[in-house]
Order: sequence, then C-alpha cells, then structure tokens
Amino acid sequence: MEIELVLLFFGVALLYATAGFGGGSSYLAIMALFGLSMLTLRPVALLCNIVVVSGNLWIFWQNGHLNLKKTAPLALAGIPMAFAGGYWRLSEQTFFILLGISLIAAAFAMWIQSRPLSQQSNQTKTLPVAANLSIGGSLGLLAGLTGIGGGIFLSPVLHLIRWDKPKVIAAAASFFIFCQSIAGISGQLAQGAKIEWNLVFPLLIAVWLGGQIGVRATASRFSQVLVRNLTALLVLYAGFNILWRYL
Repeated sequence: MEIELVLLFFGVALLYATAGFGGGSSYLAIMALFGLSMLTLRPVALLCNIVVVSGNLWIFWQNGHLNLKKTAPLALAGIPMAFAGGYWRLSEQTFFILLGISLIAAAFAMWIQSRPLSQQSNQTKTLPVAANLSIGGSLGLLAGLTGIGGGIFLSPVLHLIRWDKPKVIAAAASFFIFCQSIAGISGQLAQGAKIEWNLVFPLLIAVWLGGQIGVRATASRFSQVLVRNLTALLVLYAGFNILWRYL
C-alpha cells in the first residue's frame, strides 16, 4: 500500500464530503493513474463512497436536511439498475472506455457545480415519476458499471432546476450515492467479485476520517471552488489518459 494513495483518498473524501458527494469519480481517477486493475477499481470506489456518505447522511439527518419524501423516489429508481450494472460482466477495454468518458463528463459536472447560481427562490420542485425513473435509473446503472456513485451528476441537475435548498440537495446526493453504491457492490459480489481487504482497509480509514472532517468543514466558498476546479482538472486528465490508452 503506497502512502501517497492513502493521503490522496483522504484529501478527496474531505473535499467531496463538503458537497455531499462520495468521491467515486476521483478515487477511480487516482487508482487508474496508479495502474490498478478493473477488478480492483469498482469495488474500492463503491466501498469508499459508502463510508464517506454514510457519515454525511448522519450529519444531514441530524440537521434536518434529508427530505426522504423527495429523495427516495430518485434513489429507489436507481437501485435495480445499479445492481444490474454491478452484475454486468464487462471486458477490460469496454470498462475503461466507459470510465474515461464518465470521468470527462464528471469533470464538466464539477465545473458546472462550482459556478455561482442565481439567488434561490423559496419555491421548490418535485420531479415527475418519469424524470425520477430516467434520472435515477441511468445514474444507478452508471454507478454499478463504473463505481461512480452518481451524485456528481445528480447534484448539478437538481441545482439547475431549483429542486430545493443547497443543503437539501447535498443530502439528497449523499442518500442517492449511498443507495446506488450498496446496490452496485451487491451486484458485483453476486457476480463473483473479490475484495482485496489488504488494499481496501487503509483506504476506508482514510476516507472515513476525511469525510468526517469535510462534512463539518466551514471552508470559504472561494477555497472550495478553487480546490474543486483543480480536482476537476485531475479527473479530466485521468479520463483523457484512459481513453488514449484504450481507444
């Protein structure tokens, strides 16, 4: 276990927890740059997601930000698709091409998330059933296939449609990631995936500590945006690097 990997995972968890994310896209980017195999990447990213967002959810629940009535339909729509994605046996080339495209998309989603939005109105929106099914299902499938929890794509969409207040959206993203990550790794285990606990355990400790600090952090808006933009550059570089190698 390289200490650099542990420290990077700690930093990613700290950053992402401030926005309610698990960090799956950056964990995958880092592991891909370290040359870890497809069989290692997906379960490690999903387990780290679960550890980070479970801490987020507890804090959001205590502070009254988790609106299960609005969030549950999105999450429930994705669960069967996340399980199917985790169970789906992909070739190494197909997986890494899909991962590369997903990381590039995630980088742009992070930049969108970093842009200041106009003043929120007091009105909030509830998505229709068809939107819950399409958004939740597609992001759930992506979570199972790649190990990206989906919150990094869900959150900008909810902000753009003024779905609810920022803290409620962050809580919704955490709940969505938690559900999809559990379903995704369940599908992988059902398909016969093995977890390398000697690799995973130090990383889980690192992301738990980072997540606990991050969800309580009061960093300035400027510093959060700066670090998030730099992280997006890392994710973008990893995405293009993967596509260069596997296309």
